[in-house]
Amino acid sequence: MSAETIIRGLTIGSLSGLLFSVGLRLTVHQVIASLRGCRLGIIVAVNFLVIPALAVIATRLGHLGTDISLGILVLAAAPFAPVVPVFTRMARADLALAAGLTTLFPLLSVILTPLVLHLALQALPDARAIRFPTGEILLTLVATIAFPLGLGMAVKHFSSHVARSILRLVEIISEGTGALSLAFVSVTEWPLILSLGWPALLVMIALGEVSMIIGWLIGGPADATRRVVAFGTNNRNIALAILIAIQSFPGTPAVAAVVANGLLLILLGLLHVAWWRSNPGK
Repeated sequence: MSAETIIRGLTIGSLSGLLFSVGLRLTVHQVIASLRGCRLGIIVAVNFLVIPALAVIATRLGHLGTDISLGILVLAAAPFAPVVPVFTRMARADLALAAGLTTLFPLLSVILTPLVLHLALQALPDARAIRFPTGEILLTLVATIAFPLGLGMAVKHFSSHVARSILRLVEIISEGTGALSLAFVSVTEWPLILSLGWPALLVMIALGEVSMIIGWLIGGPADATRRVVAFGTNNRNIALAILIAIQSFPGTPAVAAVVANGLLLILLGLLHVAWWRSNPGK
């Protein structure tokens, strides 16, 4: 069994379990109410227009190669990773809003991500055209994000007692799987991250931190909602980006750049979780 297969299995299992546990804590009414109260139009515009535009500028200013730039641009066009509700819960932010946005954004991505990428890739003279298998991507996003979240909320709706009784067990199993996945990925893919070179890593770190700040600023007046939008704007959907990269740029360093930069964003997200947990009022 290849390392990629192991990583994919551990990641899907962990995220599905974690999102299921998030759903066990929420009701549909809470999620809808949170979405109605957020600045949804601004959040969508920033994530699908501003962040990709900043990525184009960053890759040009950093004089990065075409393949590394492709990896960064594909990530920039795929907002709101499935880990956002997990980070949100760990950072004690608005879990209902995180669940709602994390469910909504993959559906928007099926329509908007290919359009954004077609525009962004015009800035790369040697870029290849993208292939976007809409049906496969939609099925993957629904199965790995919307379904476990919806299933968890359904269990809570029909039996809050069952939801409470299995919640901790589901969290322990999925968090353990997630820790194992992160450790395995870190060990096996660390040389890949370093192979990108410090200029590319610094560009991704700078872009990630700027995205985090922008998300915080547009998140609204409450710290709990600001943290959600900050995490979503910073953490791009690595699973969606990898699907696009494998379909469009198979066998090229662009796929490795997506993986390495996606992992780097997750590590940055974990650092922000640690900061907000130790400084809850900031």
